[in-house]
Amino acid sequence: MTKKELVDAMAKESKLSKIDSEKALNSFVNAVTGALKKGDEVKMIGFGNFSVMSRAARTGRNPQTGKAIQIKASKAPKFKAGTALKDAVNTVSAKKSGKK
Repeated sequence: MTKKELVDAMAKESKLSKIDSEKALNSFVNAVTGALKKGDEVKMIGFGNFSVMSRAARTGRNPQTGKAIQIKASKAPKFKAGTALKDAVNTVSAKKSGKK
């Protein structure tokens, strides 16, 4: 699903205009991004948690030359799906595959 398709789905579900739906989506993304930049977690019960994980500096290999390279320490966003989201996805998957 693209951002445009998500905005369209949000507009249909919420009965908001597409412009208002896009503003809401952008606000959500900006709020989550801002919280993660500050080192906070964003917890949405049932949906999931957004957090930041730290990656230590390490030695890697250049795949073309095989030469060892130093990879700097970095931070990366992380999402862990909540139980309700997992259950919803598994229910849909089970229906499509004909399983219960």
